[in-house]
Amino acid sequence: METKLANTKQAGFTMLELMIVIVIIGVLMSIAIPAYTSSVQKSRRTDAKNALLDLATREEKFYSVNNKYTQTATDLYGGTVTFPMNVQTGGTAYYQVDVPTLTAAGTTTSAYFQATATPVAPQDTDACGTFNLDSLGAQGAATTNCW
Repeated sequence: METKLANTKQAGFTMLELMIVIVIIGVLMSIAIPAYTSSVQKSRRTDAKNALLDLATREEKFYSVNNKYTQTATDLYGGTVTFPMNVQTGGTAYYQVDVPTLTAAGTTTSAYFQATATPVAPQDTDACGTFNLDSLGAQGAATTNCW
């Protein structure tokens, strides 16, 4: 019985093909990772802004009952909460909320408070920086277009 050797060719990828695939993956990753990081930072900013708006609502409610604003977190949130208060996102704090400025009403001045949300690591690399909100409803951040 005579056996014929079939014309066999080894299958596989060449080194050039593998290098092209690696370059394509590298280009895609260089686009995807910064976009993902930016999206995550935006969502954390939203949590900080919501925490400031919640704080302002609680301050106004406190003011309506006591005719003054407060810098004491337990007056607003109860329990043993203190300022600066962590803003939790997925169990991790990326901002701290505080009420650093408080002015009592006088004969010529109105009562006033300013609340801040300060980023903590790793959110502190965000260009928006610290968010501010005061009793007049003025909103601010280190960079424009962040609110």
